Amino acid sequence: MPRTRASRRLAADVSLLAAAAAFALPLAWVLLSAVDPHAGLRVRVPDGLTLDNFDAVLTPEITYTPLLNSLVLCGGATALTVVCAALAAYPLSRFRSRLNRPFLLTILFATSLPITAIMVPVYALFVRVNLIDTLQGTILFFAASQLPFAIWLTKNFMDGVPRELEEAAWTDGASPLQSLVRIVLPLMGPGLAVVTVFSFVMMWGNFFVPFMLLLTPDRMPASVSINDFFGNRGMVAYGQLAAFSVIYSTPVILLYVLVSRRLGGGFALGGAVKG
Repeated sequence: MPRTRASRRLAADVSLLAAAAAFALPLAWVLLSAVDPHAGLRVRVPDGLTLDNFDAVLTPEITYTPLLNSLVLCGGATALTVVCAALAAYPLSRFRSRLNRPFLLTILFATSLPITAIMVPVYALFVRVNLIDTLQGTILFFAASQLPFAIWLTKNFMDGVPRELEEAAWTDGASPLQSLVRIVLPLMGPGLAVVTVFSFVMMWGNFFVPFMLLLTPDRMPASVSINDFFGNRGMVAYGQLAAFSVIYSTPVILLYVLVSRRLGGGFALGGAVKG
């Protein structure tokens, strides 16, 4: 038995190390190639270090404008998603109805729909309502595509906030909207942080939606402009591509660092509810 357990543990450790290596190797390639003057597809230690790859991509056309477009698109869509998800999840969490379960199942089904399956009618609709090639139209579609899962997550987090706190606020004359804003949302800070990070990351790495809905090059986000590093004849500037990837990943890392305390903090109920 001890040998069997040891062999199983060894097999599990080897499997985990293999999975970790599968994730670590691409990251190592990005970090090493970004400072490698002769970067290629191989993961190797550079013969010398250089910042020329960063100097080449740090221009308004390659980096600054696409990153600004990405921040506007993803930041605006994330804010809209979180606000709408909170307003939609509140009645689902606090009021009982026969329609709650069918509505939640419909939302769950909507999360499984691939975006590629609906992009053709969405494109035709955007052309008709003059939202094609506009940042606001893309923001609306980004928010609508992420809203079903955001509602599902927010509702589950909101269920963990005791109703007794709201009932006390209602006794003092607070309206449902006031209790939502002043009591429920502050107490479910970790949940809102999860919804915010998840929504932002899913939008930040989305290539297909802005590629379809935006036509002007100056409005393209970084997730689309990264395609410019791949030449038409198979020539790829690997060093510049890696440097751009490092810069492109920085906003997501900063967002996670900013909300990391809230992610691990749990619900701040404190001693508000006493038995």
